Amino acid sequence: MKIAVEAACWLNGRGYGRHLRSLLRALLQEDRCNQYTLCFDYQPEPGTVPDGCEVRVAGAKVPAAIAASASGRRSLGDMCRLSRLLSDPQFDLILFPTVYSFVPVTGRATRLVMIHDVIAETFPQLTVPSPTARLFWNLKVAWARRQADAIVTVSEYSKRGILDRFHVPEDRVFLAGEAGDAAFRRLDMPELTPLLASLGLSKGQRFVVYVGGFSPHKNLDALVQAFARVQDENVRLILVGDYQREVFHSYYSTVRTLVDSKGLANRVTFAGFVPDEDLAVLLNLADVLVLPSLMEGFGLPAVEAAACGCPVIATTASPLPQLLPGAGLFVEPNEAELTRALSTVLGSAEMRQRMGAAGVEAAGRLTWAAAARQMLAIFETVQSRKNRV
Repeated sequence: MKIAVEAACWLNGRGYGRHLRSLLRALLQEDRCNQYTLCFDYQPEPGTVPDGCEVRVAGAKVPAAIAASASGRRSLGDMCRLSRLLSDPQFDLILFPTVYSFVPVTGRATRLVMIHDVIAETFPQLTVPSPTARLFWNLKVAWARRQADAIVTVSEYSKRGILDRFHVPEDRVFLAGEAGDAAFRRLDMPELTPLLASLGLSKGQRFVVYVGGFSPHKNLDALVQAFARVQDENVRLILVGDYQREVFHSYYSTVRTLVDSKGLANRVTFAGFVPDEDLAVLLNLADVLVLPSLMEGFGLPAVEAAACGCPVIATTASPLPQLLPGAGLFVEPNEAELTRALSTVLGSAEMRQRMGAAGVEAAGRLTWAAAARQMLAIFETVQSRKNRV
């Protein structure tokens, strides 16, 4: 088959972009039969696209990775350019790796649309606050569901959410998981890198870490409130995330103000973007990673932390209790539960050691090779089903 992969989110620094880049590399390693064409809205940077696939560029004025769904800045002209590129009749199958960059297409090609979660539908005012942008988001998702021959998601938790929220037939929703990057692994003797030292960390420093975006549904205000109750004032909180280039709706300034009002400015560090090599060291050294989100479709930062042997405190509104059994505490995402969990994990070195070992084992069962094989099976199933019609 000739497979077109809509690659508008390739530049995205959040989970969508990481997912596409990792999945494509795994598909190219596992698949010896199909031909892949990456369809970009915008010219990718040299050296960022793996060998083994064709690249086509629509020539958008603003990349979809910047024209985020929260602001609704993506122009009709740019969407039409990408739509024409994807509607080439030579393609047998089109994969949209995220609904957020979906564009309608024409032709007979099989269409697979990935819906990673139903966060925007569950918490619309937190994720798409503009009424106009919310209207366009809802129309786009409805159009994507209507055009899709199948929907693909990343966890059983998200699959249940899609079935409940959108009322689509269960045989139209498929599962292809995720995994951490190979950079995230337990290190024998992790040492502070210059970047981590520049954050004010020192050898033996105890700290809690968060990795992710600064959207309101990430619930960082509850984490800061809970951290303020940590008795040991030598424990730090490191917030990792590129808040300066956040393209989704951000409440970074709200979180910063809360940190200051709680008198935590000397204990909470806004680290910004941290490269994977440094992040892996950070996770190896951390006492615990906290993912306090109101909802997660997968929760990749927690999986990456577990792979590094870092205990996890994460929301029950996610697949993480099933993905990482024994690797941490899974709690309701509120201040009281987060406070109790922090006190429990920070107070027991034996518990942290046990959780770390369980996390390494659990994360090791999640691989991009397995995710690619799941996706290839979906390609074959959906294409065969369509050919029979």
